[in-house]
Amino acid sequence: MASEDMGIATGEWHPANSSRAIPAVLREDGILLVAAEEERVLASAVPERTEISPRVGSIPRRVSFPDGSVFETRDNDGIDTYLRGKRGARSGLIHRLEQFHPRLILMTLAVILLATTIYRFAVPVLVEVAVLVTPPFVPELIGSGTLASLDRTILKPSELPEGERQPISEGFSKLATHSKGGQGAYDLYFRDGVIGPNAFALPDGSLILTDDLVKLANGDREMILGVLGHEIAHVEGEHSLRQLYRAAGVAALVMLIAGDVGSGVEDILTQGGALVALSYSRAAEAEADRRSVELMRAAGYDPAALARFFVVLEDKLGDHGDASILSSHPGTPQRQQDIRNYAAELERRLQAR
Repeated sequence: MASEDMGIATGEWHPANSSRAIPAVLREDGILLVAAEEERVLASAVPERTEISPRVGSIPRRVSFPDGSVFETRDNDGIDTYLRGKRGARSGLIHRLEQFHPRLILMTLAVILLATTIYRFAVPVLVEVAVLVTPPFVPELIGSGTLASLDRTILKPSELPEGERQPISEGFSKLATHSKGGQGAYDLYFRDGVIGPNAFALPDGSLILTDDLVKLANGDREMILGVLGHEIAHVEGEHSLRQLYRAAGVAALVMLIAGDVGSGVEDILTQGGALVALSYSRAAEAEADRRSVELMRAAGYDPAALARFFVVLEDKLGDHGDASILSSHPGTPQRQQDIRNYAAELERRLQAR
């Protein structure tokens, strides 16, 4: 706040219709006047004929004179002291609202409610529409781009001997024959890398199987095929594509609320490597588990072989909780039981025919 010797406030005086800025002091001597450093009066008027802008945060205040000149100052406290003492006025409604934020609280709650509604109801509908209208070349573009990106970053060629890969590839072909797209809709790629024992599917039907998962199986080929059947089911159900569109929808929602945050949606659509980090929903995982049981039975393999994979996770990796390396939903103990129950149910149906 300015002292009494310094007047009401220090700042700059701008003549009417001019961009010049002259250092000056706002004083009161029966009238409001603006004086330069040499005490030369630059503008003056009775207070009733001046206009003082309201306080808005730390934005400079403007005192407008009848001749069109303006005195501008950042000494908001000095102006407020003058207004309180001489006019009985407070610092302004806008500034008071900035100090107390009920409108911001209401606005925040409204934005949260709107975002939640869009995420819960609008995004799922838009995702399904997007999946329906997606042309075939889009999954192919995403799949090829993702695989190329992964090969440049976290994956490298498989080190498994051909004699170990060949039987898995043949079993995979038998599974794919019984899938909706048929054998030609899927390709199996063996890779090594830093992602550990894993298998995942890309939207175009490309399946990646890591050396570490094959080693984890310890010769249990049907267990590996059960995992691959699970991944085929993800492609059949277009789960990867749905997750991709859901991520894009969330990014669009964030940009709608926060403004332009960059090319987020474009990055998601073009940098398919993000798919690896996306976990499927509980419903998608359960659906893929059941479909694996069906494909394994149709191909003549143990339909519950996938359950053994989760047993291995528990025994060898210490995964006894509610999450697995394939997905965060649901937990491995429950999935084992659900897989075995569904395999038994299929067996009863077959015997009842």
